[in-house]
Amino acid sequence: MATATSVSSGATPAAVEFALLQSWLASGSSLQLPLHEIECQQQIKGREVQRLLLQAHLQQRGNGEVGPALYLQQQGREVAYSHRRLGTRSLTTIFGTVELVRMGYSQPGAPGIFPLDRALTLPARSFSYELQRRLVKAAVQNPFLDAVQTIADLTGVSVSKRSLEQILPDAAQDFDAFYRQRSPEPTTGPILVAAVDCKGIPMVKPPGAQPTSRLTKGQKANKKRMATVAAVFTRAPWVRTPQQVAESLFRISRPTHDDVPAPPRPENKRVWASLLKGKDAVIQEVAEEMERRDPSASKTHVALTDGERALQIRVDRKLKVTLILDLMHALEKLWKAAYVFHAEGSLEAELWVMHRTLRILSGDVGQVVKGLRQSITKRGLSGPKRKTLGGVADYLYRNRTRMRYHEYLANGWPIASGPVEGACKNLIKDRMERSGMRWTEHMAEAIVQLRAICLSGDFDHYWQFHIEQDQRRLYPAVWAVVPK
Repeated sequence: MATATSVSSGATPAAVEFALLQSWLASGSSLQLPLHEIECQQQIKGREVQRLLLQAHLQQRGNGEVGPALYLQQQGREVAYSHRRLGTRSLTTIFGTVELVRMGYSQPGAPGIFPLDRALTLPARSFSYELQRRLVKAAVQNPFLDAVQTIADLTGVSVSKRSLEQILPDAAQDFDAFYRQRSPEPTTGPILVAAVDCKGIPMVKPPGAQPTSRLTKGQKANKKRMATVAAVFTRAPWVRTPQQVAESLFRISRPTHDDVPAPPRPENKRVWASLLKGKDAVIQEVAEEMERRDPSASKTHVALTDGERALQIRVDRKLKVTLILDLMHALEKLWKAAYVFHAEGSLEAELWVMHRTLRILSGDVGQVVKGLRQSITKRGLSGPKRKTLGGVADYLYRNRTRMRYHEYLANGWPIASGPVEGACKNLIKDRMERSGMRWTEHMAEAIVQLRAICLSGDFDHYWQFHIEQDQRRLYPAVWAVVPK
């Protein structure tokens, strides 16, 4: 049996809509529906109630009239904005589109001023800051079409993909300013760690590029641009022996949980990347981040990189830290050498690598290099095998001063750049290298920056900072009201 809901003649539109929702829920037809259909319909009808409530609230805020005119300070003199006119503005919010009637003040040849917009902290775009925030968070996780569909499913608000693409670069524009002014949270770990690496992002083809019907040998279908990836964090020492590290890498034994203490977690880890700035600029940012975290230089500073010489030179020159070669990159070279002697995936290859890894961890890099070079001579190797072993031996020899792993382990320092490798994967690969994705430079930079803010746990703080900066850009002048 349907239950009628009475509505007074002076009821607000929101009250009328709410009464209709109550009446529908109590109707005979809805009482026959399954719960999941009730949920869907109630959500849709309830959105209109919330939109009307917001519309009523905005009407109560008035039209922003503050007086007969405004005075603005411009170039050392007061300029009167005495032309007044009411205008209407549409704003799309998470509840739907609302209308604002606001008073505008203007003078010939100058844009109008709307005090209500400033009082409500409204953006220049027709989308509220809260709707933009949700769109940005969805877009850094998923493809743009999926992002706008997710917001539509959750709020009922439809936003075009093109609008989202316009929002994202604007949303990222305060990235550098935010981190310049942000003071890192206090940490207890005595080791300040930096890690720098590079990761490719697939780019769209430049305008005018001719399609290729068939790729030549060595040619790739999609050209990538290298982004410089950085991570900075603090951690406690973790003292281990070379044998313990080898066991963890090769599973020589099956230690119980009581035998192996949990590694210390990174504290206040920040990750970021840039496609446009270049290696020098990102490494300079790493130096500034380390300075902010440890202005008194009371912590031990270390940095991890791969074996790229140009990157190592830049890091060594800019950061003035103990530079460590990432152990995982050294192991990659050892595996290449192992496959010269043994079949890929064989137990013999694994034992060969394990033995030399243990020697490297124990400080015998020179002996491993000597053994590789002797193998070339004694076995009379030539061609690709000789080139592979020679390249591995040269790599290890060139990096020997950054491979004092026995000392690093005794000090409890990190020897593998897991955080920056994880950053390359989480920051770039998981979002930027999905099937069919191609990026322009500026859109890639915006997504990488916004994703870095999220992964560093700073998004909520950043978004408030972004709103404050955006308001300063929109309303740079201070005005005075002309008395009535």
